[in-house]
Amino acid sequence: MTEMKATEIKAPQFPESVADGTVAKWHKKPGDAIRRDELIVDIETDKVVIEVVSPADGVLIDQVKKEGDTVQTLEVLGHYDIGAQAGSATSQASSPAAATDEKIAGPAARKLMAEKQLTPAQVAASGKGGRITKEDVINHVPQVAPVVQKAPIVEAPKSPVPVVASSSQALLDNSSLDSSGQREEKRVPMTRLRAKVAERLLEAKQNTAMLTTFNEVNMQPVMNMRKNYKDAFEKAHGVKLGFMSFFVRAAVEALKRFPAVNASIDDQDIVYHGFYDVGVAVSSDRGLVVPILRDVDRMSFAEIEQKIIAFGSKAQEGKLSINDMTGGTFTISNGGVFGSLLSTPILNPPQTAILGMHKIQDRPMAVDGQVKILPMMYLALSYDHRLIDGKEAVQFLVTIKDFIEDPSKLLLDI
Repeated sequence: MTEMKATEIKAPQFPESVADGTVAKWHKKPGDAIRRDELIVDIETDKVVIEVVSPADGVLIDQVKKEGDTVQTLEVLGHYDIGAQAGSATSQASSPAAATDEKIAGPAARKLMAEKQLTPAQVAASGKGGRITKEDVINHVPQVAPVVQKAPIVEAPKSPVPVVASSSQALLDNSSLDSSGQREEKRVPMTRLRAKVAERLLEAKQNTAMLTTFNEVNMQPVMNMRKNYKDAFEKAHGVKLGFMSFFVRAAVEALKRFPAVNASIDDQDIVYHGFYDVGVAVSSDRGLVVPILRDVDRMSFAEIEQKIIAFGSKAQEGKLSINDMTGGTFTISNGGVFGSLLSTPILNPPQTAILGMHKIQDRPMAVDGQVKILPMMYLALSYDHRLIDGKEAVQFLVTIKDFIEDPSKLLLDI
C-alpha cells in the first residue's frame, strides 16, 4: 500500500491592509483529484475574493478550514497528496470529456453558468490558459436552444421557496406560502464585503461632519464633442469615449484649485496629498467596489477610459486585486447608470469628499430669456465639513460644472 504524502495547502500572503479572510467556498472535497493550477478554494477578504489554486497534481486529503472559517495569512487550509490518483475521479479527469468539464472559470463565470444551467464543457473558453470568462458564458447563451415558456402556475408550490417580494406583497401573494400555509424566510450570513461596506458607511456617518451640496450641469457640450469625435477617438485609441473621462479630468482640475478637497484627516493632522488618485465606483456581482485610478493628472482621456474598462472587466470576473482598491484621495460614483436622478453619496473615509453623478434627463431650461430643452444632470458633492467649508465645496462643484459645460478648457489646460 502506497504511503500518503500530505502536503499543505496554505492561504496566500495577505497585504498589510488585510488582516484576515474567510473561506468562502471549497471547489473540491476530500478524495477529489486536483490538477496543477486548478481552483481549489475561494477566500473572501474585506475587498476582494482570492482564488487559491493547486500547486501540483494530486488528491485532496482534507479541509482544515471549513467554509465560513476565518483564515490568517499563510495559514494551512488543507492537505493534498502530490501525484496521487483518486480512482474513477482520476480516470475521468484523464478523459477529454472530463478535462473539458473541469475547465477553470472565474467566480462571475461560474455564477452565470449556474444561473443558465450550463456546464464548463458546454462553454468555449477564450481566457488565458483556457480559462472561461463571463463573456464566454454570455456569448454562449444565445446558442442554447430556446425554451418554450409555459403559462404561469397559480397554485402554491409544494416545497418552500425563499421570499423575494416585499413583505407587503407577500401578504397578498399566496405563492409565498409553503404547503403548510406558513410564509418562508431565508437567513444567510452577510458577506465580508457587505459587512465591511456597512461598517465604513456607519463610520462615515458617525465620525464625519458630512454635508452635501448640489448643482446641475448641461451635458450638451460634452455630448456634442463625443458625437463629433467618437469614431476618430475609437479608431485612434481602440476604446470608446465615455462621459466618465470628462468628469475624472474635470475633478482633477478642480482638486488642483481646492487642495482641501484632495486632503484627508489623520487624528489631529490634515494630510494634503500632492498626487491625484481617483476612485471610480464599479458594480460587481459582489457589490459596489472602488478601484483606484492613480496619478490621473498624468493620464490622457484614452488612458482613463482604457483603465476604467479594464477595472470593470476585472470586477465582473472577481479579479480586482487588493492593490487595485487601496488608497485613493477622491471618489466619483455614477448612480446615473442605474437610473438615479438624485442621491446623496456617502464619504469614503479617510477621504473628505465624493462626487455623485446622476441620470441625464431632458429638462426645460431658461437660456438667454428663452426656454430650451437641454440634457441636464444633477451633481452632488458630499464633503467633510470639519475640513472643507461650504464656500469651498460649492466653488469646487461649480468648477466641475464649468469644465463640463466647456470641455475645451480641459484640452487647453485653462
